[in-house]
Amino acid sequence: MTTNSNPITAIDLRSDTVTKPTPAMRQAMFEAEVGDDVYGEDPTVNRLETMVAELLGKEAALYVSSGTQGNLVAVLAHCGRGDEIVLGDKAHIFRSEQAGAAALGGISFHTVPNQPDGTLDLAQAAQAIRPDNEHFPITTLLCLENTQNSCGGRALPVAYMDAAGDLAHEHGIKLHVDGARLWNAAVALNTSPKRLLQNADTVSVCLSKGLSAPVGSVVAGSAEFIRKARRMRKVAGGGMRQAGMIAAAGVVAVSEMIERLADDHANAKVLAQGLSALDGIEVNADEIETNIVYFDLMRDDITPAQLSNALKERGVLLNPSGGTRMRAVTHHPLTEADMHTALDAFKDALANAAQTTNGKAYVYG
Repeated sequence: MTTNSNPITAIDLRSDTVTKPTPAMRQAMFEAEVGDDVYGEDPTVNRLETMVAELLGKEAALYVSSGTQGNLVAVLAHCGRGDEIVLGDKAHIFRSEQAGAAALGGISFHTVPNQPDGTLDLAQAAQAIRPDNEHFPITTLLCLENTQNSCGGRALPVAYMDAAGDLAHEHGIKLHVDGARLWNAAVALNTSPKRLLQNADTVSVCLSKGLSAPVGSVVAGSAEFIRKARRMRKVAGGGMRQAGMIAAAGVVAVSEMIERLADDHANAKVLAQGLSALDGIEVNADEIETNIVYFDLMRDDITPAQLSNALKERGVLLNPSGGTRMRAVTHHPLTEADMHTALDAFKDALANAAQTTNGKAYVYG
């Protein structure tokens, strides 16, 4: 397991967005060479964009402030007003990004049910693509999410990604991938990000989740697409000046933090296996592929919100997500020992259910 480089005061399983920059990142930020990125003159940003484009097998890339902004500028670059995109009903773009493509781009969503493994039934996706008829909006884009957050961090395999790209291109549309956790998918599938994206046109990948950079995502695609995306970033208020100070952490992230994601996946499996042994908790540990564990609390004497508060009192942070469902996310610098400590907290909280208090449900990124 990876040695802790950041002290922690609680076992925070709310999200991998809570990761903190490593000492190497902080040093790189301190020493970063900077320039004006809106002029294209920040050497550190340029280096990061080149590195990520090469890792993903794309011509060019663009540094953006967040995954939501990355998906937004990608969709805006692909689509015109009145166009329609096809995506899963559990897609982050659809559920958790304030319908930004609709609000800012006049773009509509045509959803297809996500399967339990995170995929879309490609026959259903094909049916959702509009025929060339003046009564209908123009379908411009198919969007996938890999890994699929709301389906338990499932990794969409290479063969499926290839088939989805073939489907899109046969219908004359593009394939965009919300790859907020694409790095996790590549590690889980023992393949390269480049191979996963071989048949995808564009992608947005996050640096500030499992890779532990403090901020930022990168959008990648063809040079012409990135030219359009850069304009969309500017109109969305995302043009940054001396951004090399934060991009420097991203350089370290993609250089040093990808392979260690396997530790997070192993920890998630340990956590899921332990939870499955607890009375009143339902989880299929065999379905845990990456760093996300969804489980259901099936007890009458304690609600997910109350369990969340009880765990907080015991040094474990975990939010309910509505109904009986809860989510735990493993990440740097948590260890296997932390998973066992968290499981002890679960056992104690459930054993003392009558002493819990109320809480609040959350929707996650």
